[in-house]
Amino acid sequence: MKEIIKMLVVLTGITGVCGFFLAGVRDFTKDRIQEQELTYVKGPAVKKVLEGCDNDPIKDRTEVVVDGETINVFIGKKDGKPWAVAYESASAGFGGDIGVMIGIGLDDGVLTGIGITTHKETPGLGSRVTEDAFSAGFKGKALDSPFKVADDGGVIDAISGATVSSKAVCAAVTEGIGLFGNIKTDVTK
Repeated sequence: MKEIIKMLVVLTGITGVCGFFLAGVRDFTKDRIQEQELTYVKGPAVKKVLEGCDNDPIKDRTEVVVDGETINVFIGKKDGKPWAVAYESASAGFGGDIGVMIGIGLDDGVLTGIGITTHKETPGLGSRVTEDAFSAGFKGKALDSPFKVADDGGVIDAISGATVSSKAVCAAVTEGIGLFGNIKTDVTK
């Protein structure tokens, strides 16, 4: 019985030390991980949807709280004035959540574009939502457009064989547009 108690104490001590060490490593690397994510995961999508801005929207980002959720908002400026914002929305696709970066012009309320940040869709089928041919269908559309696939009465052509993924992107865009009023208010203060 003493052997079992001794082993439990030793194992508890080892797991406690390891847990403490891992928590320290996580806190130490948190900022670096966020920087890498912004540079290599979200950054390309932000630059795509805010193409033509004369600032670095990654550095000029701000956080906005909408319904208790903190959202990173990337601000694109022309001539020193904000002209568009980009932020991420998500919806469930075939293989999991699809992260969509949405760019919206502040003056005209038109989509400047979308970019896929994350997905787990089937390679060669659902993953085609990342292609420019699909995302170009969103650019220049008014925010009151029905962002659904054409078969459902919308303005977006679904990718053949990847209707679920196409619908998920449309749902993420629609959800993101719903947040725009609150974000615009906070950004243009």
